[in-house]
Amino acid sequence: MSSYEENESKFMRKAKENPFVPLGMAGFFAIVGYRLFKMKNRGDTKMSVHLIHMRVAAQGFVVGAMTIGVLFSMYREYIAKPNEEQKAVRDK
Repeated sequence: MSSYEENESKFMRKAKENPFVPLGMAGFFAIVGYRLFKMKNRGDTKMSVHLIHMRVAAQGFVVGAMTIGVLFSMYREYIAKPNEEQKAVRDK
């Protein structure tokens, strides 16, 4: 039971550190679910082409979320943190 709690708290800690990972996962599953739901209305498109489009859309969303997450963490590390440190030095 304790290993389950440790894994759950680890996931929550990681999600707080980088909130774009759960967002990317949720977007991936939402896109896949939507495209699977819309599969019956695909018209004369082949099944393989429809599945390839679904995969590309889902992966594109995940890559976009990861990119935004990296840019956000770079902003926090290299822009926001040095500004806070300079402000702390000036206040002393």
